[in-house]
Amino acid sequence: MESTRLERMHKSSKEDANLDEVFVILTIGAGMIATLGLQANSAAVVIGAMVVAPWILPLRASAFAVLIGDLRLLMDALRTLFVGVVITILLSALLAAITPIHEMGSEVWKRTEPNLLDLGIALVAGGIAIYAKLRRDAVSSLAGTAIAVALVPPVCVMGLLLSNQKWDAAIGAGLLFATNLLGILSGGLVMMAWREPLVRQRLRESHLSAANFALTFGLTALLLIPLTNSFLNLVSKKQNERTRDEIQHTIESFLKRKTLTFGGEGVDLEKLDIAWDKNPPEIRLLVLVTNPELPSLKQVSAVQKEINKRQGLDYQLIVQRIVVIQGPQEKANLITGKEGGLIKAPTPERSLAPISETEQQLQKQNLEEAEQQEKLRNRNHQTINQTQENNPPLSISN
Repeated sequence: MESTRLERMHKSSKEDANLDEVFVILTIGAGMIATLGLQANSAAVVIGAMVVAPWILPLRASAFAVLIGDLRLLMDALRTLFVGVVITILLSALLAAITPIHEMGSEVWKRTEPNLLDLGIALVAGGIAIYAKLRRDAVSSLAGTAIAVALVPPVCVMGLLLSNQKWDAAIGAGLLFATNLLGILSGGLVMMAWREPLVRQRLRESHLSAANFALTFGLTALLLIPLTNSFLNLVSKKQNERTRDEIQHTIESFLKRKTLTFGGEGVDLEKLDIAWDKNPPEIRLLVLVTNPELPSLKQVSAVQKEINKRQGLDYQLIVQRIVVIQGPQEKANLITGKEGGLIKAPTPERSLAPISETEQQLQKQNLEEAEQQEKLRNRNHQTINQTQENNPPLSISN
Protein backbone atom coordinates (compact mmCIF):
# COMPACT_ATOMS: atom_id res chain seq x y z
CA MET A 1 0.00 0.00 0.00
CA GLU A 2 2.72 2.42 1.00
CA SER A 3 4.93 1.46 -1.93
CA THR A 4 1.97 1.95 -4.25
CA ARG A 5 1.47 5.47 -2.91
CA LEU A 6 5.15 6.24 -3.44
CA GLU A 7 4.90 4.94 -7.01
CA ARG A 8 1.90 7.17 -7.68
CA MET A 9 3.77 10.19 -6.35
CA HIS A 10 6.76 9.25 -8.51
CA LYS A 11 4.60 8.96 -11.61
CA SER A 12 2.87 12.26 -10.90
CA SER A 13 6.22 13.99 -10.39
CA LYS A 14 7.45 12.65 -13.74
CA GLU A 15 4.46 14.23 -15.42
CA ASP A 16 5.16 17.53 -13.64
CA ALA A 17 8.78 17.44 -14.83
CA ASN A 18 7.89 16.70 -18.45
CA LEU A 19 8.84 19.30 -21.06
CA ASP A 20 5.84 19.20 -23.37
CA GLU A 21 3.76 21.46 -25.56
CA VAL A 22 1.51 22.55 -22.72
CA PHE A 23 4.45 23.77 -20.65
CA VAL A 24 5.97 25.70 -23.56
CA ILE A 25 2.68 27.35 -24.63
CA LEU A 26 1.77 28.36 -21.09
CA THR A 27 5.30 29.67 -20.53
CA ILE A 28 5.14 31.80 -23.69
CA GLY A 29 1.70 33.10 -22.74
CA ALA A 30 2.72 33.89 -19.17
CA GLY A 31 5.92 35.57 -20.36
CA MET A 32 4.09 37.79 -22.83
CA ILE A 33 1.41 38.74 -20.31
CA ALA A 34 3.95 39.51 -17.62
CA THR A 35 6.23 41.52 -19.93
CA LEU A 36 3.39 43.61 -21.34
CA GLY A 37 2.00 44.10 -17.85
CA LEU A 38 5.39 45.28 -16.61
CA GLN A 39 5.71 47.69 -19.52
CA ALA A 40 2.21 49.00 -18.81
CA ASN A 41 3.08 49.13 -15.10
CA SER A 42 -0.09 47.17 -14.31
CA ALA A 43 0.00 45.00 -11.19
CA ALA A 44 -3.26 43.25 -12.14
CA VAL A 45 -1.86 42.06 -15.48
CA VAL A 46 1.34 40.81 -13.82
CA ILE A 47 -0.74 38.84 -11.31
CA GLY A 48 -2.59 37.24 -14.22
CA ALA A 49 0.73 36.04 -15.63
CA MET A 50 1.59 34.42 -12.30
CA VAL A 51 -1.59 32.35 -12.45
CA VAL A 52 -0.94 31.20 -16.03
CA ALA A 53 2.71 30.19 -15.47
CA PRO A 54 3.25 26.39 -15.05
CA TRP A 55 6.66 26.63 -13.38
CA ILE A 56 5.45 25.40 -10.00
CA LEU A 57 5.08 21.91 -11.53
CA PRO A 58 8.78 21.19 -12.24
CA LEU A 59 9.64 22.77 -8.90
CA ARG A 60 7.40 20.31 -7.05
CA ALA A 61 8.96 17.47 -9.03
CA SER A 62 12.40 18.74 -8.04
CA ALA A 63 11.50 18.67 -4.37
CA PHE A 64 10.27 15.08 -4.65
CA ALA A 65 13.38 14.05 -6.61
CA VAL A 66 15.70 15.55 -3.99
CA LEU A 67 13.99 13.72 -1.15
CA ILE A 68 13.95 10.26 -2.79
CA GLY A 69 17.37 10.65 -4.39
CA ASP A 70 16.18 10.33 -8.01
CA LEU A 71 18.90 12.21 -9.87
CA ARG A 72 17.38 11.63 -13.31
CA LEU A 73 14.01 13.04 -12.26
CA LEU A 74 15.78 16.03 -10.73
CA MET A 75 17.69 16.70 -13.97
CA ASP A 76 14.49 16.43 -16.02
CA ALA A 77 12.67 18.90 -13.76
CA LEU A 78 15.55 21.38 -13.76
CA ARG A 79 15.90 21.08 -17.53
CA THR A 80 12.23 21.90 -18.01
CA LEU A 81 12.52 24.89 -15.70
CA PHE A 82 15.71 26.05 -17.44
CA VAL A 83 14.01 25.95 -20.85
CA GLY A 84 11.14 28.01 -19.45
CA VAL A 85 13.55 30.60 -18.06
CA VAL A 86 15.45 30.91 -21.36
CA ILE A 87 12.22 31.27 -23.36
CA THR A 88 10.94 33.96 -21.03
CA ILE A 89 14.16 36.00 -21.01
CA LEU A 90 14.43 35.94 -24.80
CA LEU A 91 10.75 36.77 -25.23
CA SER A 92 10.81 39.70 -22.81
CA ALA A 93 14.03 41.04 -24.34
CA LEU A 94 12.45 40.83 -27.79
CA LEU A 95 9.32 42.65 -26.68
CA ALA A 96 11.48 45.33 -25.07
CA ALA A 97 13.40 45.76 -28.33
CA ILE A 98 10.35 46.14 -30.57
CA THR A 99 8.29 48.40 -28.30
CA PRO A 100 9.19 52.10 -27.90
CA ILE A 101 8.78 51.99 -24.10
CA HIS A 102 12.17 52.52 -22.47
CA GLU A 103 11.15 54.02 -19.14
CA MET A 104 10.62 51.39 -16.46
CA GLY A 105 7.72 51.69 -14.03
CA SER A 106 7.46 50.80 -10.37
CA GLU A 107 6.40 47.22 -11.16
CA VAL A 108 9.85 46.67 -12.67
CA TRP A 109 12.01 48.46 -10.11
CA LYS A 110 10.43 46.88 -7.05
CA ARG A 111 11.57 43.48 -8.36
CA THR A 112 15.23 44.48 -8.40
CA GLU A 113 15.81 44.74 -4.64
CA PRO A 114 14.86 41.45 -2.94
CA ASN A 115 15.21 41.02 0.81
CA LEU A 116 14.48 38.54 3.58
CA LEU A 117 10.74 39.15 3.27
CA ASP A 118 10.81 37.72 -0.26
CA LEU A 119 12.60 34.62 0.98
CA GLY A 120 10.02 34.15 3.72
CA ILE A 121 7.18 34.42 1.20
CA ALA A 122 8.86 31.89 -1.08
CA LEU A 123 9.38 29.39 1.76
CA VAL A 124 5.72 29.53 2.75
CA ALA A 125 4.53 29.39 -0.87
CA GLY A 126 6.70 26.34 -1.56
CA GLY A 127 5.31 24.54 1.45
CA ILE A 128 1.71 25.30 0.45
CA ALA A 129 2.37 24.18 -3.13
CA ILE A 130 3.56 20.78 -1.92
CA TYR A 131 0.69 20.55 0.56
CA ALA A 132 -1.78 21.14 -2.26
CA LYS A 133 -0.04 18.35 -4.19
CA LEU A 134 -0.38 15.91 -1.29
CA ARG A 135 -3.91 16.91 -0.29
CA ARG A 136 -6.38 17.02 -3.16
CA ASP A 137 -8.90 18.88 -1.02
CA ALA A 138 -6.43 21.79 -0.83
CA VAL A 139 -6.17 22.20 -4.59
CA SER A 140 -8.07 25.50 -4.41
CA SER A 141 -4.95 27.09 -2.94
CA LEU A 142 -2.94 26.53 -6.12
CA ALA A 143 -3.97 29.81 -7.75
CA GLY A 144 -3.02 31.79 -4.68
CA THR A 145 0.21 29.86 -4.38
CA ALA A 146 1.07 30.66 -8.00
CA ILE A 147 0.57 34.35 -7.26
CA ALA A 148 2.74 34.16 -4.16
CA VAL A 149 5.46 32.21 -6.00
CA ALA A 150 6.00 34.93 -8.65
CA LEU A 151 8.75 33.21 -10.66
CA VAL A 152 7.92 34.55 -14.10
CA PRO A 153 7.83 38.34 -13.39
CA PRO A 154 11.45 38.54 -12.11
CA VAL A 155 12.65 36.68 -15.18
CA CYS A 156 10.71 39.07 -17.43
CA VAL A 157 12.25 41.98 -15.55
CA MET A 158 15.67 40.47 -16.25
CA GLY A 159 14.90 40.37 -19.97
CA LEU A 160 13.62 43.95 -20.02
CA LEU A 161 16.62 45.30 -18.14
CA LEU A 162 19.16 43.30 -20.14
CA SER A 163 17.61 44.62 -23.34
CA ASN A 164 18.08 48.17 -22.01
CA GLN A 165 21.62 47.41 -20.77
CA LYS A 166 20.79 48.04 -17.11
CA TRP A 167 23.13 45.37 -15.80
CA ASP A 168 23.08 46.06 -12.05
CA ALA A 169 19.29 46.15 -11.89
CA ALA A 170 19.12 42.94 -13.96
CA ILE A 171 21.36 41.23 -11.41
CA GLY A 172 18.93 42.33 -8.69
CA ALA A 173 16.03 40.76 -10.60
CA GLY A 174 18.09 37.59 -11.02
CA LEU A 175 18.69 37.52 -7.27
CA LEU A 176 14.93 37.74 -6.69
CA PHE A 177 14.37 34.82 -9.06
CA ALA A 178 17.03 32.75 -7.27
CA THR A 179 15.45 33.68 -3.92
CA ASN A 180 12.01 32.55 -5.03
CA LEU A 181 13.37 29.40 -6.68
CA LEU A 182 15.41 28.16 -3.73
CA GLY A 183 12.86 29.37 -1.20
CA ILE A 184 10.05 27.45 -2.90
CA LEU A 185 12.24 24.36 -3.21
CA SER A 186 13.31 24.50 0.43
CA GLY A 187 9.78 25.08 1.69
CA GLY A 188 8.54 22.20 -0.45
CA LEU A 189 11.24 19.87 0.90
CA VAL A 190 10.31 20.62 4.49
CA MET A 191 6.58 20.16 3.86
CA MET A 192 6.98 16.90 1.95
CA ALA A 193 9.40 15.46 4.52
CA TRP A 194 6.99 16.37 7.28
CA ARG A 195 3.82 15.06 5.62
CA GLU A 196 5.13 11.86 4.00
CA PRO A 197 6.70 9.16 6.25
CA LEU A 198 7.89 7.17 3.20
CA VAL A 199 9.79 10.16 1.90
CA ARG A 200 11.35 10.75 5.32
CA GLN A 201 12.47 7.15 5.39
CA ARG A 202 14.07 7.40 1.94
CA LEU A 203 15.78 10.60 3.02
CA ARG A 204 17.35 8.84 6.02
CA GLU A 205 18.40 5.80 4.03
CA SER A 206 19.78 7.49 0.91
CA HIS A 207 23.08 9.38 1.14
CA LEU A 208 22.32 11.03 -2.21
CA SER A 209 19.01 12.34 -0.91
CA ALA A 210 20.67 13.71 2.20
CA ALA A 211 23.39 15.36 0.10
CA ASN A 212 20.86 16.98 -2.22
CA PHE A 213 18.80 18.08 0.76
CA ALA A 214 21.84 19.68 2.41
CA LEU A 215 22.95 21.29 -0.87
CA THR A 216 19.56 22.92 -1.37
CA PHE A 217 19.50 24.44 2.08
CA GLY A 218 23.16 25.43 1.78
CA LEU A 219 22.43 27.42 -1.39
CA THR A 220 19.43 28.99 0.28
CA ALA A 221 21.57 29.94 3.27
CA LEU A 222 24.04 31.71 0.97
CA LEU A 223 21.24 34.02 -0.11
CA LEU A 224 20.93 35.27 3.45
CA ILE A 225 24.01 37.48 2.98
CA PRO A 226 22.69 39.82 0.23
CA LEU A 227 19.08 39.50 1.37
CA THR A 228 19.92 40.53 4.93
CA ASN A 229 21.79 43.57 3.65
CA SER A 230 18.80 44.57 1.50
CA PHE A 231 16.45 44.00 4.43
CA LEU A 232 18.51 46.27 6.70
CA ASN A 233 18.52 48.94 4.00
CA LEU A 234 14.74 48.61 3.75
CA VAL A 235 14.36 49.00 7.52
CA SER A 236 16.61 52.06 7.48
CA LYS A 237 14.62 53.55 4.61
CA LYS A 238 11.32 53.03 6.45
CA GLN A 239 12.75 54.63 9.58
CA ASN A 240 13.91 57.63 7.56
CA GLU A 241 10.47 57.93 5.97
CA ARG A 242 8.84 57.82 9.40
CA THR A 243 11.21 60.51 10.67
CA ARG A 244 10.47 62.61 7.61
CA ASP A 245 6.72 62.31 8.21
CA GLU A 246 7.15 63.32 11.84
CA ILE A 247 9.19 66.37 10.90
CA GLN A 248 6.72 67.33 8.21
CA HIS A 249 3.86 67.03 10.71
CA THR A 250 5.81 69.23 13.14
CA ILE A 251 6.45 71.91 10.52
CA GLU A 252 2.85 71.83 9.30
CA SER A 253 1.71 72.36 12.88
CA PHE A 254 3.98 75.41 13.04
CA LEU A 255 2.16 76.85 10.06
CA LYS A 256 -1.08 76.79 12.02
CA ARG A 257 0.12 77.78 15.48
CA LYS A 258 0.17 81.33 16.76
CA THR A 259 2.66 80.93 19.62
CA LEU A 260 5.51 79.66 17.44
CA THR A 261 4.74 80.24 13.80
CA PHE A 262 6.77 79.44 10.75
CA GLY A 263 5.98 82.63 8.97
CA GLY A 264 2.37 83.47 9.59
CA GLU A 265 -0.27 83.65 6.90
CA GLY A 266 0.74 83.26 3.29
CA VAL A 267 3.35 80.53 3.88
CA ASP A 268 2.63 77.09 2.40
CA LEU A 269 4.87 74.03 2.63
CA GLU A 270 5.44 72.75 -0.89
CA LYS A 271 8.20 70.13 -0.49
CA LEU A 272 10.29 68.55 2.25
CA ASP A 273 13.43 66.44 1.77
CA ILE A 274 16.07 65.21 4.19
CA ALA A 275 19.70 64.78 3.11
CA TRP A 276 20.79 61.89 5.30
CA ASP A 277 24.30 61.87 3.82
CA LYS A 278 25.06 65.15 5.62
CA ASN A 279 26.14 65.51 9.24
CA PRO A 280 24.02 66.91 10.73
CA PRO A 281 21.25 65.80 8.34
CA GLU A 282 19.81 68.68 6.34
CA ILE A 283 16.07 69.32 6.28
CA ARG A 284 15.45 71.09 2.98
CA LEU A 285 12.16 72.92 2.73
CA LEU A 286 10.54 74.57 -0.23
CA VAL A 287 7.85 77.05 0.83
CA LEU A 288 5.54 79.25 -1.18
CA VAL A 289 5.19 82.74 0.30
CA THR A 290 3.35 85.92 -0.57
CA ASN A 291 5.69 88.03 1.58
CA PRO A 292 9.35 87.73 0.46
CA GLU A 293 10.51 88.53 4.01
CA LEU A 294 8.92 85.37 5.45
CA PRO A 295 9.95 83.16 7.02
CA SER A 296 12.58 85.21 8.78
CA LEU A 297 15.88 83.89 10.14
CA LYS A 298 14.50 84.15 13.67
CA GLN A 299 11.47 82.03 12.76
CA VAL A 300 13.58 79.40 10.96
CA SER A 301 15.93 79.20 13.94
CA ALA A 302 13.01 78.74 16.33
CA VAL A 303 11.55 75.92 14.22
CA GLN A 304 14.95 74.21 13.92
CA LYS A 305 15.38 74.37 17.68
CA GLU A 306 11.93 72.86 18.25
CA ILE A 307 12.57 70.03 15.74
CA ASN A 308 15.89 69.12 17.35
CA LYS A 309 14.20 69.12 20.74
CA ARG A 310 11.66 66.53 19.55
CA GLN A 311 14.02 64.28 17.54
CA GLY A 312 16.91 62.12 18.68
CA LEU A 313 19.33 63.87 16.30
CA ASP A 314 20.27 67.44 15.52
CA TYR A 315 19.18 68.71 12.11
CA GLN A 316 20.13 71.69 9.97
CA LEU A 317 17.06 73.45 8.60
CA ILE A 318 17.43 75.00 5.14
CA VAL A 319 14.48 76.94 3.72
CA GLN A 320 14.07 78.01 0.10
CA ARG A 321 11.40 80.64 -0.51
CA ILE A 322 9.41 81.05 -3.70
CA VAL A 323 7.35 84.23 -3.85
CA VAL A 324 3.91 83.73 -5.38
CA ILE A 325 1.44 86.39 -6.49
CA GLN A 326 -2.21 85.53 -6.22
CA GLY A 327 -4.85 87.22 -8.29
CA PRO A 328 -8.00 88.76 -6.80
CA GLN A 329 -10.39 86.39 -5.09
CA GLU A 330 -13.19 85.15 -7.34
CA LYS A 331 -16.55 83.75 -6.41
CA ALA A 332 -17.02 79.98 -6.43
CA ASN A 333 -18.38 78.38 -9.59
CA LEU A 334 -21.70 76.60 -9.57
CA ILE A 335 -21.76 72.80 -9.28
CA THR A 336 -24.29 71.15 -11.58
CA GLY A 337 -25.26 67.63 -12.49
CA LYS A 338 -24.53 64.31 -10.80
CA GLU A 339 -20.93 64.33 -12.02
CA GLY A 340 -20.21 67.56 -10.22
CA GLY A 341 -19.41 69.67 -13.27
CA LEU A 342 -18.60 73.33 -12.81
CA ILE A 343 -20.16 76.29 -14.61
CA LYS A 344 -19.48 79.96 -14.23
CA ALA A 345 -21.82 81.73 -11.86
CA PRO A 346 -24.03 84.33 -13.60
CA THR A 347 -22.64 87.85 -13.19
CA PRO A 348 -25.20 90.58 -12.46
CA GLU A 349 -25.40 93.31 -15.08
CA ARG A 350 -23.45 96.38 -14.15
CA SER A 351 -24.52 99.95 -14.84
CA LEU A 352 -22.46 101.88 -17.36
CA ALA A 353 -22.73 105.08 -15.32
CA PRO A 354 -19.73 104.32 -13.06
CA ILE A 355 -17.62 103.61 -16.15
CA SER A 356 -18.62 106.92 -17.73
CA GLU A 357 -17.86 108.77 -14.52
CA THR A 358 -14.46 107.14 -14.36
CA GLU A 359 -13.69 108.14 -17.94
CA GLN A 360 -14.69 111.69 -17.21
CA GLN A 361 -12.46 111.80 -14.17
CA LEU A 362 -9.52 110.50 -16.20
CA GLN A 363 -10.12 113.11 -18.91
CA LYS A 364 -10.33 115.85 -16.31
CA GLN A 365 -7.14 114.67 -14.64
CA ASN A 366 -5.31 114.55 -17.98
CA LEU A 367 -6.54 118.08 -18.80
CA GLU A 368 -5.33 119.42 -15.45
CA GLU A 369 -1.92 117.83 -15.94
CA ALA A 370 -1.67 119.40 -19.44
CA GLU A 371 -2.58 122.83 -18.03
CA GLN A 372 0.04 122.50 -15.29
CA GLN A 373 2.71 121.56 -17.80
CA GLU A 374 1.73 124.54 -20.00
CA LYS A 375 1.95 126.92 -17.04
CA LEU A 376 5.36 125.50 -16.16
CA ARG A 377 6.64 126.08 -19.71
CA ASN A 378 5.35 129.67 -19.70
CA ARG A 379 6.98 130.35 -16.34
CA ASN A 380 10.30 129.02 -17.56
CA HIS A 381 10.06 131.14 -20.73
CA GLN A 382 9.39 134.32 -18.71
CA THR A 383 12.34 133.59 -16.47
CA ILE A 384 14.68 133.25 -19.43
CA ASN A 385 13.48 136.60 -20.94
CA GLN A 386 14.00 138.45 -17.69
CA THR A 387 17.51 137.09 -17.39
CA GLN A 388 18.40 138.29 -20.87
CA GLU A 389 17.03 141.81 -20.18
CA ASN A 390 19.01 142.19 -16.96
CA ASN A 391 22.21 140.88 -18.52
CA PRO A 392 22.64 142.37 -22.06
CA PRO A 393 25.34 140.84 -24.18
CA LEU A 394 28.80 142.37 -23.95
CA SER A 395 30.16 144.23 -27.00
CA ILE A 396 33.78 143.77 -27.88
CA SER A 397 35.56 146.80 -29.47
CA ASN A 398 38.77 146.75 -31.33
